[in-house]
This record gives sequence, C-alpha cells and structure tokens, in this order.
Amino acid sequence: MSNMIKKVNGVKDVLPSEVYKWHTVERVAARTAEVYGFGELRIPTFENTQLFVRSVGETTDVVQKEMFTVTGRNSSYTLRPEGTAGAMRAVLENGMLQSDPLPLKLFYTISCFRNERVQAGRLKEFHQFGAEMVGSASPAADAQMISLADNIIRRLGLKDIELHINSIGCPKCRSEYYKGLRTFFEPHKDELCDTCRERLEKNPMRLLDCKSEICREIGKDAPLAIDHLCSECAEHFEKLKGYLDKMGIKYMIDPKIVRGLDYYTRTVFEFITTSIGAQGTVCGGGRYDGLLEEMGGAPTPALGFAMGLERIIMTMENQGCEFMHTPSCDIYIGTMGDAAKERALILTESLRSEGYHAECDLMDRGVRAQMKYADKLGAAFSVIIGDNEINTGKAVLKNMMSGEQTELLIDDTFSEKFGDIHTAHMFELESLG
Repeated sequence: MSNMIKKVNGVKDVLPSEVYKWHTVERVAARTAEVYGFGELRIPTFENTQLFVRSVGETTDVVQKEMFTVTGRNSSYTLRPEGTAGAMRAVLENGMLQSDPLPLKLFYTISCFRNERVQAGRLKEFHQFGAEMVGSASPAADAQMISLADNIIRRLGLKDIELHINSIGCPKCRSEYYKGLRTFFEPHKDELCDTCRERLEKNPMRLLDCKSEICREIGKDAPLAIDHLCSECAEHFEKLKGYLDKMGIKYMIDPKIVRGLDYYTRTVFEFITTSIGAQGTVCGGGRYDGLLEEMGGAPTPALGFAMGLERIIMTMENQGCEFMHTPSCDIYIGTMGDAAKERALILTESLRSEGYHAECDLMDRGVRAQMKYADKLGAAFSVIIGDNEINTGKAVLKNMMSGEQTELLIDDTFSEKFGDIHTAHMFELESLG
C-alpha cells in the first residue's frame, strides 16, 4: 500500500454510499429549472484560454492565479473555471440567438477547476449547477432568475439562507465610480498587495474582491457602486426590488457584493449561509449584459447564476436536510447447487427486465453468508433455491422486515407474482410512513 498512487489534494471521490446526495441536488435543480422553461446544455470541459481571459477578465484572481492551462504547439487550452463563458460561446457558435425563441433559457451541471487553497467547500475540482437566460434586459428577468435559485434552495429543504442583492452599475456609470475608487485607494497604494497595485489602474473595483486582509481593511470604507448608479441602473434596481417584494422573496441590500468575475453588470446577488463557515456563498450570480458583445456577438443582455454543489450538500448535511433514499435491493435469490445458480440467473434477469433490483450469488458463498450479504444490501425480500425447489418448482419468498413467507412458483410467472407482493409491500411502507 505504501507505493499506492493517491488522489491529488483538492479533488474528491464520490462513492456509491454518498452519490445519492448528489443525485438529490442535481435532480431537484434540473427539475425545477425545467418547470421554469430551461433546457439542458452540455459544454466541453476545456476551451481556448482566450475565452476565459476575455470573458472572466484578465485582472481577476481566476485568470491571474487559478486557471489550469496547458500550452501546446501554437495553442493554449484551459480547464473551465466556471460555466458562463463556455455556455455563451456555445450560444454564439451554434447560432442559438437566431434559431431559438428569446429569451434563451439554459441550465447545466458541470465540473470546474481552479487552483485555489483547499478548504471546507472549496476544492480544486468542484461542481456547479448553472442557469443562464439570454435576450431579456428586463428587471423581471432578474427577478425570475433569483426566484429559480430561491425555489431550488427551498425545494432542497435548506433553511436560514439569506439573499443578498446589489447593483454594480453599467459601463456608463462605472467610469465615474472608478475615478472615485482610484482617488480613495491612491494614498494607500504602497500598502496594497502587488496584485491590487496593478489592478488600481486597470480595474479598481477588483480591489474590493481581494482576499488579502490588508487590502480588505483598507477598502472597508471605499466608495460603493450602488451610490454611483446612473438613472437607468438605479431604475432597474428599484424595479427588481419591487418585483421581489411582490413575489414574497426576502432580500438584503448588500453594497459590498461585487462578484469575482469581470463580466457582471447591474444586478449581482448571492445566497449566503453561516452553516459551513467562512465560505458561506452557496449560490451567486447576476447580469452580464456586455459579455456576448465582448465575445464577438451582437450586444445582447444576459444573466445567470451558479450553485456550488459541494457547498449545497455540506449545508444540507449540517442542517439535517433529507436526501432521496439510495436504491436498495428488492429481492435476493440465494442458491445451493449448480442447477439452482442457473435458475437464479434466469429469475434475476426476468425481474430486472421488469425494473426490480434483483441479486443472486456470484461469490460461491454458503447459504448463511449469502443471507448476511442480503442483509447488507438491504434486500426487501429473499428466496433460497436448492435441489428440492428445482424438483418441486416452488420456493418460499420471505419478507425480510416482517418475516412473512409466501410460496411462489419459480417459473415464468415468478416476476409477475413477485410484483404483486412487492407493490403491496411498498403501499404498506408508505402507510407506515
């Protein structure tokens, strides 16, 4: 074992005993998105590096410090650090703005990769559920996207999740805001980290997202974007708040939210919990009205969000939320002798074709060991077949919970008869529940 190659720090195996938790979140999120009219999109795991440099922003931590990039002959490819850039590239490249009705509504479940410091809820390979809406500039679209995220969170049973919203304006009002930020930070320039000193001229709003404690302390009294909005952005934000009020979605205005990617404009939002420590954002998103134009398309409004699946699952575990049950074995067919093994194989195939989880012995275990294995599988029923059962054509089906026994023919009618008994058993369990 000392020479065994182990997984890289910052990635995680999801074992069969845990994967049902992932299925719960993925299925609830996908089904809820479908109710809102969203269709699933699947995008490549890696893209041309320039896609992320142009969209995410060359002054962001993601591009400057965290991307996994492979450089080959006359090419550079990067494992996706987030989903929006690839989704919008797919929208443009496949002509979806011309072929599909607007607004486009897309969702995806993907793995992402960032070379970050590993901590609770933050890995080098992580997973996201994302949703994007393209084509609508209306604040009602913002409200609907927030409603979708809120609905997923509520359907998962999460509690004590706060919605924080902010507006960071558009290029028109942001130019004046940037001047105010530069004026504020300039006297502290020598105290800033090297990255922030570089950002001060290129994109001073990125200083507000710096993880350095020194830079965060300097920036705690910096001017706020929400105080520098143009009339159009201010009106958009007011209408959004009105829609959320009418929809009964509670929120807090949080002027400190700027999000970590450069493509955001106007509305930004986060759903935050304190259940998993410092990394409390379980969902974040906002508008990116200039992104498609930056990527070579026509000016097109768009917005979206992403949920970190690891963080969602951690929060659900901490709050004692219910997950869907992992599938258990419906019936285990124990055997004694070669003829019985042959009959068991036939019966299990017949049962599986009817949709039942059926198992039989493949390890040449004794009968007692087979029954212990059936218990570990959580089998609802068991039956043992030996020479006597082969000769009579009958075997005894045992309910593993109640101990009740029923004699069945082990012929072509077995699956049908078992189905009747299994249905009655499931109805009884539901009644007890």
